[in-house]
Amino acid sequence: MPIFLLIRHGENDYVKAGKLPGRVAGIHLNERGREQATALGEALKDAPLAAIYSSPLERAVETVTPIAAGRGLEIQLIPDLMDTDVGEWQAEELKKLRKLPEWKIVQQAPSRFIFPGGESFLACQARMVAIFESLAQKHGEDELVAVVFHADPVKLVLAYYLGMPLDSFQRLACDTASVSILHLGKNGAQVSGMNLKPPFQLPKPPKQKGKKK
Repeated sequence: MPIFLLIRHGENDYVKAGKLPGRVAGIHLNERGREQATALGEALKDAPLAAIYSSPLERAVETVTPIAAGRGLEIQLIPDLMDTDVGEWQAEELKKLRKLPEWKIVQQAPSRFIFPGGESFLACQARMVAIFESLAQKHGEDELVAVVFHADPVKLVLAYYLGMPLDSFQRLACDTASVSILHLGKNGAQVSGMNLKPPFQLPKPPKQKGKKK
């Protein structure tokens, strides 16, 4: 089963300004975000990637482009890797949203929250896990696969495979242009790195029980 690199996209002006982007189209990496993407490309240049997948939103595609450069690998876009559908909260300033009574639910009991006109965290998590379970069946033992998408979806995937209650997922950190490492093996899942920023060294694949040395 494969090893997934869960990569959050680089910085953009929505992140810098403290706005909730959701699925807004046309959000591009800013200067720092482009520098972050270049650094990721450099850090992963020798990584033997078998495949590269991305959210179709521009900020993700622009992050993955330097990683894919010179490899001869197609960037495969998966529409369901899009960010959480935050509905009416899309493009709103976080400082405004934090004043709403619903914000406490988002932070303390997210499993009970549905974004007005959007989806729930539970639905988003189910959508993401379905993608990774499908990709795990598609790729072979210890194949290294890069997946570039968004902060809350990354954390929701990690929480699921760590066996964390959804209500605890906000405790996880996922900075811009960070990498988390998820190995989906036949006997279960293992997270061997979280919120890594370049420069970093990828860990060796975990040994599978029953294999000869």
